[in-house]
Amino acid sequence: MPFFYEFFAGGGMARAGLGEEWTCSFANDFSTKKAESYVANWGGEHLRVDDINALNGHDLPGHADLAWASFPCQDLSLAGNGAGLRGQRSGSFWGFMRLIRELAQGGRKPGMIVIENVYGTLTSHEGKDFEAIAAAIAEAGYVFGALVIDAVQFVPQSRPRLFILCVDQALQLPAELIGQRPSPAWHPEKLIACHNNLAKKVQQQWRWWKLAEPATPMHTLDDIIEAEPSGVSWHSEAQTQKLLTLMSPLNRQKVLAAQQLGRLQVGTIYKRTRNNLQRAEVRFDGIAGCLRTPSGGSSRQTIMIVHGQSIRSRLISPREAARLMGLADSYRLPANYNDAYRLLGDGVVVAVVAHLNQHLLLPLQRAQQQLREAL
Repeated sequence: MPFFYEFFAGGGMARAGLGEEWTCSFANDFSTKKAESYVANWGGEHLRVDDINALNGHDLPGHADLAWASFPCQDLSLAGNGAGLRGQRSGSFWGFMRLIRELAQGGRKPGMIVIENVYGTLTSHEGKDFEAIAAAIAEAGYVFGALVIDAVQFVPQSRPRLFILCVDQALQLPAELIGQRPSPAWHPEKLIACHNNLAKKVQQQWRWWKLAEPATPMHTLDDIIEAEPSGVSWHSEAQTQKLLTLMSPLNRQKVLAAQQLGRLQVGTIYKRTRNNLQRAEVRFDGIAGCLRTPSGGSSRQTIMIVHGQSIRSRLISPREAARLMGLADSYRLPANYNDAYRLLGDGVVVAVVAHLNQHLLLPLQRAQQQLREAL
């Protein structure tokens, strides 16, 4: 069974997606709160709670076939401060790459790396941050390629994320996993433009990974909403009316249209500031907006359920948010609402990891195992 390291592990959502076909030999996160959830679900045997910049290669046991790194996104996010890879949080990417170089120097170079972050990684500092990441990967001796995967293909949440899959350049790659050209399904124009802007020697290390499209039926919010939610309460009628008054005419018309359908409709609401006015924006397309960590309450999603003349509202529950991240109901969540929402908003969607694992990571790993056995 192959081994992996999980950096910036949070609550272990990458581990959940990789499943029982992989063995975790080391996990790391800086947050003690998130570590509590990791231990509650996976145990603490392999977990090290520390700043990644305080780790060195000797802290990592054995040899890992895969190193997963969902490094902090705040400085790369479009809603962030614009610091990019120079920021204290997203700059922890460099601590991760330092560890990879140390492992390589000790003869323990991971065969594969997956780096995951927000779509804004492609646009941060006009693409310069992505170029820096790509150059660091190529310099470390990996061939690599990137994919943009929106979790909406797997769960009812709009959550596009960038995944960079890197493979030791000394390893042989199965031809069926590499395309000659980018795929519209996974390689949007912005990603192609970023590839074209890479230095020629870095472009030579690039691979257009071929990834199957999901075959499972698409889910909607109706599939994950709890009839009797735990951890949240329904708003009072006055609170619901307040939300309606915060809506623009366009958004209020969406509510009226949902009422006219005469059947139960589930929508989600975000509060945003438009032209210096607070607005409530609603959608009834069966899809939640991207879960984000709570900041002053404005980023927490509100559920609005319309059934004829009845209109009810409340915050999305922690369990519903966990389902939007693809987590099983058996996953243990923090008791505190904000702790749960922060854990989930910072995570990676389990079903996306599972899809990558099934169609790229395991085939790559099995190919290397077969080559070793043939020698």
